[in-house]
Amino acid sequence: MPTAILTGQPVPGSSIEGDLRSLGFDVRTAADTTEAETLLAAVPGDQRVAVVDARFVGHPHALRLGLTDPRFPLAAVPGAVTAQPAGRQALTRAVAREHSAGGGTTLLDNLADRVVTALDADGCAVHRPELGSLVATVPTDPQTRNEARQAVAAVDDEAVRLKSAVKSRDGFFTTHFISPYSRYIARWCARRGLTPNQVTTASLLTAIVAAGCAATGTRVGFVAAGVLLLFSFVLDCVDGQIARYALKYSTLGAWLDATFDRAKEYAYYAGLALGAARGGDDVWALALGAMILQTCRHVVDFSFNEANHDATANTSPTAALSDKLDSVGWTVWVRRMIVLPIGERWAMIAVLTAVTTPRITFYVLLVGCAFAATYTTAGRVLRSLTRKATRTDRAARALADLADNGPIASFVARVSPARLGAPFLIALAGTAVLVATLFSGAAWAPVAGAFVYAIAAGQALSRPLKGALDWLVPPLFRAAEYCTVLILAAEAEVNGALPAAFGLVAAVAYHHYDTVYRIRGNAGASPAWLVRAIGGHEGRTLLVTVLAAALTASQFPVALTVLAVAVALLVLVESIRFWVSAGAPAVHDEGEPA
Repeated sequence: MPTAILTGQPVPGSSIEGDLRSLGFDVRTAADTTEAETLLAAVPGDQRVAVVDARFVGHPHALRLGLTDPRFPLAAVPGAVTAQPAGRQALTRAVAREHSAGGGTTLLDNLADRVVTALDADGCAVHRPELGSLVATVPTDPQTRNEARQAVAAVDDEAVRLKSAVKSRDGFFTTHFISPYSRYIARWCARRGLTPNQVTTASLLTAIVAAGCAATGTRVGFVAAGVLLLFSFVLDCVDGQIARYALKYSTLGAWLDATFDRAKEYAYYAGLALGAARGGDDVWALALGAMILQTCRHVVDFSFNEANHDATANTSPTAALSDKLDSVGWTVWVRRMIVLPIGERWAMIAVLTAVTTPRITFYVLLVGCAFAATYTTAGRVLRSLTRKATRTDRAARALADLADNGPIASFVARVSPARLGAPFLIALAGTAVLVATLFSGAAWAPVAGAFVYAIAAGQALSRPLKGALDWLVPPLFRAAEYCTVLILAAEAEVNGALPAAFGLVAAVAYHHYDTVYRIRGNAGASPAWLVRAIGGHEGRTLLVTVLAAALTASQFPVALTVLAVAVALLVLVESIRFWVSAGAPAVHDEGEPA
């Protein structure tokens, strides 16, 4: 149980002790800094501890935000400071310093705030939550205390808490058609002890059932699939709202929320393809194309953000124009809808599934996502070409990790005597050669193209990715690898080739998403042994081309299936091991706007 050390005797009529206990704290009272230091030392090192001014007046949710958020080692609001085990040593030092400065008998006026000042002076990162209209203050006389209490009474604590459960930036569909009621579902779940992870799992299971309904190939099944997909999305919003409402952020929850969204959508694509096949229509190529396009869109987002979030002089005329447009209310919603975020995308898929066919659904999805990808990528290219940003070593390392170079490309990078040109241009040239050979009609030409592509991949990463357009290297590699699998499976013209290709790309895409979320959590990329074991993007591309050339048409789907299973087992086992381990980053990823 976390411990709150109340510095001084509570003021008559104060609710501070009750508020702290309602948040799960064991409350202890210290009469001076000596006792405060003693009580602090008595709290087990693996538990949260807080130092709170007994004169504190404020909303319970202000205390909740400041003292219970699991994402931050150190956090504070006026009159209160808390430390998790990772920040405990820094808090102990700061309290000891105040104790020494006062000779051990100093009155405890403003001790919490003085400790925060000491932490800041030590260079510690102290999180200060945005309180908005919530009150958190330490009155020094009866008049100001009465005014503070009136200010607390004037603001509905629960209404603010419920409002803050919703993302501050969301898509049009989610903001106007989901969040107005999903927040109440989230509160209902939180009050009954349901966790975000449980709701996330329920959302996944609902989506899988939706995919199963779509796989029946009947009109009733398609209608049920559309309805269940929308319900799955509602639950997907609810899990994050529970996390924000109850501050139940967790490492496992971040992983589940991030990966299950992709699993749900791509499982649904597979369900639509199976349903179409039952009706005699083969749309596996469209399903795989939709998955490739959506994954590449996400990699573009990740790469651009990683390349620029800590860049210096990170401004451009294009960015300034974007900010200016954001000041005009209606343009914000139009621009958010254009990029077809998950809310709009799933709503469109659900409606089209219910009233049309899987083929039409995929056609519209591909056109919409292609337009969105063109719009966002073109804007980011313009920003990159017009801004005078200097990328950091960390950004270059993140881009290199996202590139997913394997042993072949890494060997080329080490032994290359000279660098041939800009990384992006080298990667683009290698990809162009690969694509040309895929459509050459010669059985072994793609193998030669893949070999050139592997050399280009090594050359591209033989120096840091700090060029203006080098953030395009990872998405270019993703498109090259995935499209190679798609094209060769389609050219095989044998039953089972495209479903096997779908499974292989899904397994590899999971690995790439997992790498992204590790980097976002400042945990580095996937371990080197895993990247070597699954070959890197260039190794897998070369292997698939060799399999296509060397095996018969009937053997090729079997080989793709075996490769998909092997990759999936390796990446899933390592991913689960990492995300449930104690060393995983405790972050909450808001993901793409819903």
